[in-house]
Amino acid sequence: MRPTAILLLVPAVALASTARADDWFGTDKALHFGVSAVIASGVYGVTTAFDDRRAVALGVGGGVALGAGIGKETWDALGHGDPSWKDFTWDVIGTIAGLALAYGVDAMVRPAPNPAMRDAAAPLTAWTFDLRPETFDPRAPGGRAMFRF
Repeated sequence: MRPTAILLLVPAVALASTARADDWFGTDKALHFGVSAVIASGVYGVTTAFDDRRAVALGVGGGVALGAGIGKETWDALGHGDPSWKDFTWDVIGTIAGLALAYGVDAMVRPAPNPAMRDAAAPLTAWTFDLRPETFDPRAPGGRAMFRF
């Protein structure tokens, strides 16, 4: 019951706070845009170090940046500031701009991943532990599970 009340309260507080003067182009909007763009592009870049797929990097970068924006507006709605849908709109715009910049740089610097090469390397990267009971040998050194290839 309590989470439902909070979910209903947060938008109500946000809508009630829009009665105050909230300029679309205030300095706080530039901060929302800039921070979201930096988070989105930075997380995109870090994600490409772990996964070659650009779609994954876009999803992770966008998710983290929008999560930060949602977190900030929720924090404001809980009485620590003035929540604003305009602030969140600039978070979304900044996230899109940051992802577009990161994707553009990535496309210029790094060639597109070749799916044929990924498929060729699959046997090398698909080695896993098989921990089914029939592959466990307690007589093996240390009683460890054996590899099954």
